[in-house]
Amino acid sequence: MAELTLDNVSKVFVEDDGNHIVAVDEVSVDIHDGEFLVLVGPSGCGKSTTLRMIAGLETITDGEIRLGGEVMNDKEPKDRNIAMVFQSYALYPHMTVRENMAFGLEESTDLDDAAIEERVVEAVELMDIAELLDRKPRELSGGQQQRVALGRAIVRDPEVFLMDEPLSNLDAKLRSTMRTELQRIQEDLGVTTVYVTHDQTEAMTMSDRIAVLDDGRLQQAGTPLECYHEPANEFVASFIGDPAMNFFDVEVQGNQLRARDFTYPVSDEMLSAIGDRTELRLGIRPEDVTLSSDAAAGAHDFETVVDVVEPMGDENNVYLTFETGGEVAEDDDTFVVTVGGMQQVEAGQPVTAHIPAEAIHLFDAKTGESVKNRSLENVEALGQRV
Repeated sequence: MAELTLDNVSKVFVEDDGNHIVAVDEVSVDIHDGEFLVLVGPSGCGKSTTLRMIAGLETITDGEIRLGGEVMNDKEPKDRNIAMVFQSYALYPHMTVRENMAFGLEESTDLDDAAIEERVVEAVELMDIAELLDRKPRELSGGQQQRVALGRAIVRDPEVFLMDEPLSNLDAKLRSTMRTELQRIQEDLGVTTVYVTHDQTEAMTMSDRIAVLDDGRLQQAGTPLECYHEPANEFVASFIGDPAMNFFDVEVQGNQLRARDFTYPVSDEMLSAIGDRTELRLGIRPEDVTLSSDAAAGAHDFETVVDVVEPMGDENNVYLTFETGGEVAEDDDTFVVTVGGMQQVEAGQPVTAHIPAEAIHLFDAKTGESVKNRSLENVEALGQRV
């Protein structure tokens, strides 16, 4: 096992007309020995290109990739001691499971048949697919094919696992099961793992740390809770979390933040953090807002009207609009609140929304950089589970 380092890694594609496309822009991150790091971001953000550069399937335009301190830039993929699991499984259709798993060892190592068979048997037992050894891929379900692809990587005994959206072709229930199995396997093997996904649920539930990419740039690298509760900028705050964080354009006026449909008083401490900024974006997580049928009484209580309710079973997503002067605000001011599934709310119902000062986030309206985040230390005080 070894530490994997990306040091100002960039990838620029040159089109036929000479136009330069920057796919990855000076990404730097240290992936610790045995760590499970998830690269997450929207389609086209550069996460798969980053993974392919680590594997040696794409050349690096600039920067260095080091494995255990050794520069990998010019090494062939077969010489990097890295195993990759693809989204498409990439199994040889004419080979049995045993032959698929053994093929890489036969081609790239000097191991004899007995040693290869021993590794294959150990891997299939770990993956719980021993009964599938003599089957061919067409006789396997999607989940079984994914286990074979993982087993083929495990027999390599690599220093690093690379996984490119390996669960995206599975149905929701099987994907959830495989997430748990992948975590167990990675913890058992202790292999440094880089996992690519656009699914934030996978990122939050599987990783030791998340690296959030957008437009080829690294936005933040941190634990799931750090990225969720203390985002580095508005993009991270909006991308991590489902339903997404609510945002409101506000202007600083004295000791208040004035939005189009409400005014939010702030403390001297918060004003100090704001500094000389005059235009901000106020963010609040849906689960941090509480609803009641009582009339608005506090400085951070606001009269709203229920627009739409989405029952989710254990919780309800409630879409609200502000009520100002007896009139409902415009549709683009709708925001979402998550409440318990047993709390009864109906479309058209007036409710009071409480937006606690301890839970709000503030971002610079021009740069998107975080100005004020909720503190992880305050999460338990607000009744959140961590």
